[in-house]
Amino acid sequence: PNSQTKPQQIPKKSPLLFFSHSRSLLFHIPLIHLLSVSLPLTLLSSLPAAVDAVSSGSTAPHSSTMARSTPATQRKRKSVTPSEPQPSARKSSRTEAKKRAVAADDERQAPPEAEIEVIPSSEEATNSSSTTTSKKNGTAATKRASSRKKPAEEPTVDAPVEVSDTEDSAEMGSLKQIRPVKSPAKKGKRNSDDEDSDARFLGSPVADKDARERWPHRYAKKDAKQNKGSSEDDDELIEALRHYTRALVDGIQYELNDNAHVKAADGEDSYICKIVEMFEGVDGNPYFTAQWYYRAKDTIIEDAYQIDKTRVFFSEVKDDNPLDCLLKKLNIVMRPLEVDWEGKRSPVPDCDYHCDAQYLLPYASFVKFPSESTEASESSSTISQSCEVSQPNEKSEPFTLLDLYSGCGGMSTGLCLGSKLSGQQLVTKWAVDLNKYACESLKLNHPGTEVRNESVEDFLALLLEWEKLCIRFSLISSDDPEKKQAYPFDAEEDEGEDSEGDDDDDETPDDSESFEVENILNICYGKPDDKDRGLYFKVQWKGYGPEYDTWEPLDGLGNCLKAIRDFVTNGFNRKMLPLPGSIDVICGGPPCQGISGFNRFRNKDNPLDDEKNKQLIVYMDVVKYLRPKYVLMENVVDILKFADGFLGRYAIGRLIEMNYQTRVGMLAAGAYGLPQFRNRVFLWGALPTLDLPPYPLPTHDVLVRGVFPNKFERCVVAFDEGCNFNVKKKLLLADALSDLPPVENGETRDEMPYTKEPETEFQRLIRLRTPEALDLSSPSLNSHRPYELNADDYERVCHIPKKKGANFRDLPGVRVRDDNKVEFDPAIERVLLKSKKPLVPDYAMSFVKGTSSKPFARLWWDETVPTVVTRAEPHNQAILHPEQDRVLSVRENARLQGFPDYYKLVGPIKERYIQVGNAVAVPVARALGYALGMALNHNVERAPLLTLPSDYLEKAHPTTPASSQDEA
Repeated sequence: PNSQTKPQQIPKKSPLLFFSHSRSLLFHIPLIHLLSVSLPLTLLSSLPAAVDAVSSGSTAPHSSTMARSTPATQRKRKSVTPSEPQPSARKSSRTEAKKRAVAADDERQAPPEAEIEVIPSSEEATNSSSTTTSKKNGTAATKRASSRKKPAEEPTVDAPVEVSDTEDSAEMGSLKQIRPVKSPAKKGKRNSDDEDSDARFLGSPVADKDARERWPHRYAKKDAKQNKGSSEDDDELIEALRHYTRALVDGIQYELNDNAHVKAADGEDSYICKIVEMFEGVDGNPYFTAQWYYRAKDTIIEDAYQIDKTRVFFSEVKDDNPLDCLLKKLNIVMRPLEVDWEGKRSPVPDCDYHCDAQYLLPYASFVKFPSESTEASESSSTISQSCEVSQPNEKSEPFTLLDLYSGCGGMSTGLCLGSKLSGQQLVTKWAVDLNKYACESLKLNHPGTEVRNESVEDFLALLLEWEKLCIRFSLISSDDPEKKQAYPFDAEEDEGEDSEGDDDDDETPDDSESFEVENILNICYGKPDDKDRGLYFKVQWKGYGPEYDTWEPLDGLGNCLKAIRDFVTNGFNRKMLPLPGSIDVICGGPPCQGISGFNRFRNKDNPLDDEKNKQLIVYMDVVKYLRPKYVLMENVVDILKFADGFLGRYAIGRLIEMNYQTRVGMLAAGAYGLPQFRNRVFLWGALPTLDLPPYPLPTHDVLVRGVFPNKFERCVVAFDEGCNFNVKKKLLLADALSDLPPVENGETRDEMPYTKEPETEFQRLIRLRTPEALDLSSPSLNSHRPYELNADDYERVCHIPKKKGANFRDLPGVRVRDDNKVEFDPAIERVLLKSKKPLVPDYAMSFVKGTSSKPFARLWWDETVPTVVTRAEPHNQAILHPEQDRVLSVRENARLQGFPDYYKLVGPIKERYIQVGNAVAVPVARALGYALGMALNHNVERAPLLTLPSDYLEKAHPTTPASSQDEA
């Protein structure tokens, strides 16, 4: 095989079967092996003769093993060998059939010793025109290479071929004859009495006029050749002589649109198809066109999550196959995709399989059937046309959003801004995060949000207990006995409502101090800062100030029925906590630290056994319990790369098991108007009664850096090459930061005024203030403070030249070798700092074995930064300001993430860097929010992509620009 061939271009399973010279046993040889061998012309030209020879009963050496003299019901089928993991039939049967037809028409044999180059199979021919996004470094986010091969998961079809050797042929390179596995006899040679005739058509053919109207593609080339001669690419499609609507295979009668099992390779489950076409090819052989059903294990999910084995998904993938590949008819029940509310789905009728959704290869999409029909149709485009910015849709209440692992709120902020641009109102009603300072920042910018500083596990446990309390006080109803339980305060209800008054009248002085509950203020599961698990209430004591409020366990509040009832009732009325079915959207990015490249002990065999990856399970458990209308999960691209993308495939499987529609896409932040690359994965989910939101196409021309996983390379959100697209020029560092006032390494001010007018469109938009902004009267910068470097690092930074590409390699005493590795220059004495430490630290010289230029590197105005990080140390990353002796400030990082200038951050400086670095880029979330709003408006098509209107930001709600003139 060619060592330069990309791994993803080599089929995992060979579509060709051969006999070995020594044992006459079937074994696989990858197709790429054949392409590296020059074969005699007779190997190909003998195909028609081989078919005739087999049909007439003649044999060749070793051909006795292929004799088909057994009864039809016992004869071994020709297997369909797929490219893993998808179901497939034999696409190369088109090629072989075409060769036989051409040879039969010419009625000639090639000279036995002539040699030709092996002709690629139709799979390779068609792959050359497939449209996918390149995974090479430097691939444009707004373009998709047109010459890439199909991803491995797309079904391919190839015909088994047998090769027999003469006794003196010891090597595969000296094979003397290639014969196709025996196909049905040519037209006119088959009848019901012939043992070889186990597959034939029944009845009269479809009228020629009707056939040409229903399947014009089968006759177009035939007509074209009569008028213009043969085309260059005749192998992609089997031409038809006539079409039929019925067939008989091994005594089983099949009709058009029947479902059937198709023979697979030995040891594999039979494939499942719908017969959408029956025809006799120009080579005289009978064929059928299969439109495939996928089992869950054949989809992108594979083995990551177990789904009902009788549940299949209909696809748009079609392949032509020899008629005798059919095994048996199947009863497949087509049913609507239902909301699996508390597991109350309608029972599945008695059947072989049931199908309630389509599986589409682009963006690994699982979608409901079109409302007008359960028939899959070929999509003419994957891109929805751009829509004008919608007018606000009048609604009594806004749509509600729960932000899990919210951080400081970048994702929910962007979603709310984007949905408003589409005419919908989405508000962040609840947010949960374990970081105290992130919660404070989110609450400061979203004062109406119920922000909970706790783990998502405790939050889920609290929701379960909250529902039981609401049932206990008859605020909601439930027939589930497990949700009805006794409480310590139940006994108090039997004592009578007037007992409290009697107690007050009969009260006698007591020397002991008494405590009376004034109010219940809050609720949580698990006492804060304690390992005790259970339901706790925050109590305000009568006669005591807030500093004496305490968290008390439920068991200790047995005589507080009224206080607890009032608290639960008030909390229910103001939607303090969500209940199942009450949420419109859940978003969040569950941390999966177990996949980090910095983790040397990653569990590749069982990623979910790693505690650092458990939050993915918790996130899906919350979704399963609350059943929101929409789900949006964000994560790093490694979730689709680590352990063959197991965690990403698991997440998809969980949503599918809950009957959500899903699709997955990879978006680059820079493609939506930021001077930052930052690739992230976004997984959409939508209930079957709703429209599945598409992904917004890029608005800026940015090159995507990095390598995308093979199985998911069709999930990169980008324009197809050749499409007419209008995108803006990519943004650079100067576009985002040039208007900010200069600050020093030791800057301590949290607020400062602007000193310059905005110089770019980005700067003008980032300064816009909404009516919801906290302080409209005093526009100013918040958190324009850098992390303060220690004296040694500050001195080192001052020595770094203020020029493009400057880094520690520009310091005296450092020499760069021809292999790009650094070493100390022995001719220069090592320079010391004021502290007597070396100017050039050893860790900088040894970082990445001396090949990295990142330590103490300056960014430059004409660059796009890789990714905003959570740390501000310059020891191993380029984070220095182009012209000032400091690292980028918190506000500068926030601008690179798209946070508006009015968005305030709180906490220690290090914590603010963490909040910004962990956030979802706001412009990306805003574009996704716009797509979500269009889905809520029922204004999206079934296509997975949406073109954003060029002026969708300009037509936002009224805003006021912040400028230095406002200060005057």
